[in-house]
Amino acid sequence: MRLNLYICENKDNRMFRKILSILTLVLFSAVAFSQELKDDLSRLERGEDLNVLYRNESSFGIYGHSAGGFGLAYRRGQHVTGKRKRMFEVGAQNFKHPKEVKSVNSYFENSKGFNYGKLNSFLILRPGVGYQNVLYQKSDKKSVEIRYSYFIGAALAFAKPVYLEIIRDQQMSVVSTERYDPEVHSIDVIYGKASFFKGIDKTKIIPGGYAKLALSFEYADRYNSIKAVETGLVFDIYPKVLPMMAYNRNQQVFASLFLKIIWGKKWF
Repeated sequence: MRLNLYICENKDNRMFRKILSILTLVLFSAVAFSQELKDDLSRLERGEDLNVLYRNESSFGIYGHSAGGFGLAYRRGQHVTGKRKRMFEVGAQNFKHPKEVKSVNSYFENSKGFNYGKLNSFLILRPGVGYQNVLYQKSDKKSVEIRYSYFIGAALAFAKPVYLEIIRDQQMSVVSTERYDPEVHSIDVIYGKASFFKGIDKTKIIPGGYAKLALSFEYADRYNSIKAVETGLVFDIYPKVLPMMAYNRNQQVFASLFLKIIWGKKWF
């Protein structure tokens, strides 16, 4: 009888140890899985996982261009495939005539600078759509990804007339602010440029279109952020000549180069 009890107790102990071992294994597996999941999520948040496709992105950029100034741009993108994105962008920049040169009238003391012959100041607004494609994909976070893109869209030229301060007598006792008219205002009566805001209510919008080709180099050390340098060529075309300068040939088709610095973020 005692032998039978001893055998039963041994069987119960072995069964208890087996259950305890299984429970311990399950518990440690759950803890390990939870820690691994936590580490993966942490790596995702830090943008350290190369094998994750962030479907959405947005970025801002500042650029210089060969048309004589600077511009600002915003871009929103979404992946169509792993290496191709559909993009929407909007940019704004100033635009100058290549013959535009700043002058000072030496006849008058303390005269202000002005651009002789300039008829209008131009701001160009470009909303457009396009695609960006990967040429060379990142292999690790220290490498550079090379992409090319192309865009088309509207080019809206905001033409604000130039106003000047005009001397009406040699004693400079009468100075009037007038819209520049090359038929009326010779260089010897111009004291200088008036406030930029003068004549802003007379701004006209001239609609046109643009096309752009660009090559970008993305070098961010996190896969969920964007740091890039982009360069390219933009063509603007308008249905009529833009009235930029008097005494010079004005155009309706323009080509300009640009160099842009871009930063932004990616998400799912």
